[in-house]
Amino acid sequence: MINSKFVRLEWKQMLRSRWMQLVALLFVFVFASVSLIQQMALPEVEGFTRQSAAALNLQLFLLPLFLLTIGSMSIAGDVESGWLSLLKTYPITLRQYVFGKYAALLLSFFVMLALSFSVVIGTGAFVGQLGISWVFVVLSFLIVLIFAAIALLIGAIAKSRLHALALSLVLWASWLLLLSYALMAIGTFSAGHVLQKLLIVNIHINPAEWLRFGYFLLSKQEAVLGPAFYSFTNFYSSPFGLFVYACLSVLWIILSLGFAVFILDRKGRVE
Repeated sequence: MINSKFVRLEWKQMLRSRWMQLVALLFVFVFASVSLIQQMALPEVEGFTRQSAAALNLQLFLLPLFLLTIGSMSIAGDVESGWLSLLKTYPITLRQYVFGKYAALLLSFFVMLALSFSVVIGTGAFVGQLGISWVFVVLSFLIVLIFAAIALLIGAIAKSRLHALALSLVLWASWLLLLSYALMAIGTFSAGHVLQKLLIVNIHINPAEWLRFGYFLLSKQEAVLGPAFYSFTNFYSSPFGLFVYACLSVLWIILSLGFAVFILDRKGRVE
């Protein structure tokens, strides 16, 4: 399913990209700075603190933005430049192409995450404070796994690099900002039980909120959602609920990659 030579080629090209290098430096600098400032300014306490919220929001804002833009423009650029048409003359299938892109994107961002965590841990050890939990590390890698797949689907849909960039920014803004503001506006005039159902729907259709909810589950901080969501959080905090959460997370990845292959195949037939 994965062509190792193609993965190595894509990974090298991605690592050599000035855009990817700048993004990596920016992410490492911002993440390390915010994490260390929060650790030094606030005392160590258990639970969901301002420090945890700041780190979580930073990951959910920056990682999806970088993944969606870089990943989508990667495929859209190949289609626009004709590189994908040239690749079709070689013994590589569309499935190998998409999964190769996915693997290269994962490797690039995994390296970026490892570098940022190393900087934080190294600097934290120097100042005498360590503050990265295993839950946060798992969530970070899960963000990359899900949003990298979505990025490739956007790239398959887009007609050009500019179109891919526009789609990525619109979806990023919708998932991270607009939907939350819309729900807050609806909450000012709707009944409580209606807003509760809308929030649950938003958690399932919004990958950013789905991952945020996953952080609460893994860190056993479901109570931050409030008593109104007791039955909902009680289900997902059970062993079967965690299994369902894992399956739905994998489904985000499989469906995104599957539709990306399907759309590229349809585009090839039309051409």
